[in-house]
Amino acid sequence: MEPVAVTEIGQFDAGLQDLFCDYVPQVFRRADFRRWRAWGEWDDAYRAFSLLEAGRVVANTSVMRMRLVMEGREVTAYQLGAVGCLPSHRGRGLARVVMSAALDACGDAPVLLFANPTVRQFYPRFGFQPWKQTLFAVTYDAVPEGPPAPTLSLEDAEVRVGLAALSSEGLPSTERFGARGYGTVASWPVANGFARPLRQLGPDAWVFAGVEGDTLYLEDVFAREPFDLRAWIPRLIDRPIRTLRFGFTPERYWPGAVEAGEDTEADLFVRGLRLSPEAHRFPIMAHT
Repeated sequence: MEPVAVTEIGQFDAGLQDLFCDYVPQVFRRADFRRWRAWGEWDDAYRAFSLLEAGRVVANTSVMRMRLVMEGREVTAYQLGAVGCLPSHRGRGLARVVMSAALDACGDAPVLLFANPTVRQFYPRFGFQPWKQTLFAVTYDAVPEGPPAPTLSLEDAEVRVGLAALSSEGLPSTERFGARGYGTVASWPVANGFARPLRQLGPDAWVFAGVEGDTLYLEDVFAREPFDLRAWIPRLIDRPIRTLRFGFTPERYWPGAVEAGEDTEADLFVRGLRLSPEAHRFPIMAHT
């Protein structure tokens, strides 16, 4: 029997959230929403538009309300995620049904999404266009010095509250094409074990960062006021490094960073957005 209607799953729909959480790992390897949900991160900004059949979710498109920052202006927009269909139900047009329902819910607001390159032909059918994302890096020699910057755990509810506050009230990591108020988005990769450690650079400056080989990866910065990131590099590393790589456009914290190729791990698609032709990278911790 074909599903006849799309069901919206919101913040307080506990039973339907259970079904959604059962669906996700069947479609997306290693992805799970249970821990994120248990942390209380599913708020009114996140809605799932699902098709149910025989008491389970068989297809879904989720919508996250976002506060985008574009050339210094704040814009309300939506980011899509968890777009897919159970393998057993593919070929029936169900993904198209939930995509249409989610986009209807977005109205005329701008919409963006990050997609696996294997499905890049799907989204232009809905008015999306691809947009290049640039990698940024800089050669920088540093050695460990001083006490290591403390590591914070999002298992701690107070830390989650602090991240949400810094993200909402502080400076965005980039003014070119970024976001504010995405603490619940940033907590999702942490809950899934995908993120680098969260380190504290004083009470009002936190950074997701980690070392691999001789490279320090700076995935995102959350801060209330501008600060000298260079001064903290020796306290973020446990071995000598020669390179920094950024998970965002680093014009605020490292204007000398150079373009280091194109980000090909996830394709950005936008609808109703006119982005600057200037090189940029939407913060990876703001991806849904």
